[in-house]
Amino acid sequence: MATRPTGSHVSAWRPAVAGVAEVFHAHFVDHAYPPHTHDAWTLLIVDDGAVRFDLDRHRHGALRTSVTLLPPYVPHDGRAATPHGFRKRVLYLETSTLGAELAGRAVDRPNLADPQLRHRIHHLHQVLAAPGDEFEADSRLALILDRLRQQLRQPARASVQPAARGLAIRLRELLDARTVEGVTLREAAELLHAHPTHLVRTFTHVHGLPPHSYLTGRRVELARRLLLEGRRPAEVAAAAGFFDQAHLTRHFRRHLGVSPARYPAARRWHGPHSGEAAVPPAGRT
Repeated sequence: MATRPTGSHVSAWRPAVAGVAEVFHAHFVDHAYPPHTHDAWTLLIVDDGAVRFDLDRHRHGALRTSVTLLPPYVPHDGRAATPHGFRKRVLYLETSTLGAELAGRAVDRPNLADPQLRHRIHHLHQVLAAPGDEFEADSRLALILDRLRQQLRQPARASVQPAARGLAIRLRELLDARTVEGVTLREAAELLHAHPTHLVRTFTHVHGLPPHSYLTGRRVELARRLLLEGRRPAEVAAAAGFFDQAHLTRHFRRHLGVSPARYPAARRWHGPHSGEAAVPPAGRT
């Protein structure tokens, strides 16, 4: 289990369950996430304390009684809303698990007051904590995804400024394709036939963070995947596009509150003790 001197704890692993890219459990006391994005859906429940976060430049809060769903590629940050920090459990779900058309609705309403959904997510985490029950995990995930689709069944917001959005998306795709080797702003501008300043302003306006922050976040995401595969931090630094291990450690700690060497889980943190749900159940399924 990863530890920090402040008393924070992080545990992460990749289960053998289709659609789940990563399970992430954490207790943070003083860590604050910088603005970043994920290439996956972030399904989060809070077990203690509360979290304040900005999503697409709008302020929100995550509480013990709700479920929080953040869509891929939408910038957000996060910090404790209580002096003693917060405990959370997160499932990073592959983009294929939920339709892209639901992203706009998730941006509008990332917090879902649904006790039954939260109860189902709690039990899925319990099943994922130990290998051998992958079929049960698959079944529980299917029910969770179905309920999420019901919650997000309203249409996404209409897009605005299609030309600007298209340019920003093309730059995002370029950064995704060149995450490791990188790209200079001048080269990106030439490839996309846009002035460098206009490119930065457009990307920042559409995606909510500048291109360099997005690229760093993508590299951190790649690094955490490689670390979960068992690769050494020094090797991961080069494989994820960082200058050296110190460069990786600086950004990794800033994003995740723990060093790369301490990130992969030696033991899995199981969240609430005694197997009881964090909120009163509304049915076990």
